[in-house]
Amino acid sequence: MQTDRVIDHIVKWLKNYADKSNLRGFTVGVSGGIDSAVTSCLCAETGKDVIVLNMPIYQAAEQISLASGHIDRLEKKYSNVIGVNLELTEIFDSIKTVFPSSIQDDLTLANTRSRLRMLTLYAFASHNKMLVAGTGNKVEDFGVGFYTKYGDGGVDISPIADLMKSEVYAIGKELDIIQGIIDAPPTDGLWEDNRTDENQIGAGYDELEKAMKFDEKNENEADLSKREKDVLAIYRKFHGINRHKMEPIPVCKIPDQYR
Repeated sequence: MQTDRVIDHIVKWLKNYADKSNLRGFTVGVSGGIDSAVTSCLCAETGKDVIVLNMPIYQAAEQISLASGHIDRLEKKYSNVIGVNLELTEIFDSIKTVFPSSIQDDLTLANTRSRLRMLTLYAFASHNKMLVAGTGNKVEDFGVGFYTKYGDGGVDISPIADLMKSEVYAIGKELDIIQGIIDAPPTDGLWEDNRTDENQIGAGYDELEKAMKFDEKNENEADLSKREKDVLAIYRKFHGINRHKMEPIPVCKIPDQYR
């Protein structure tokens, strides 16, 4: 990959999209992970106004520290960036008080965290006439569908969604992202036990990336090792289960004769 040219292409794409939309810039949520760090840097490179939000909800201290450190670095490097640290735990707890206990299972509450952050991003974006920039990569968005529908999947634009995770890391190094963020195990930060993405999926992004490319090429499974076959099965399971996230919302079309 020609990293410098990819960076330049994305930055120009972001700037042109904002210009055509007659909007001032971008709002980005950062988590202490590589995807949001790279996305926020790319947005900052446009020269447009950028608001970067760290929105912890019972977050691990290490994640909060990495996100805050990244924001500090952005603010020092780019005069067009404003960082906001907004603790959402109290709001999340207040939501739980009105939810019936019968629906407060772990997955529902994890997705509620993500949707609360989406609501917050759009509040800042709407008030400041900005676009919400998504932080999902290609494996997450179009491979395993590892995101919350109308949570971190609720965005206006997706600048890195055509990049594999390995390519995001390459861009992160080129953009001089904090080493701690590059080294941190990927996590969605939605669980109080701080589980990683690999814990939840059962495979790492390097493995999933290979499985995704394998499926796209429609190659012979007989050439795969046992682990590669296992990962391919994991990939296909998640891709099938989460396919509804990747396709347009189904619309019930009414026959003309019924009108």
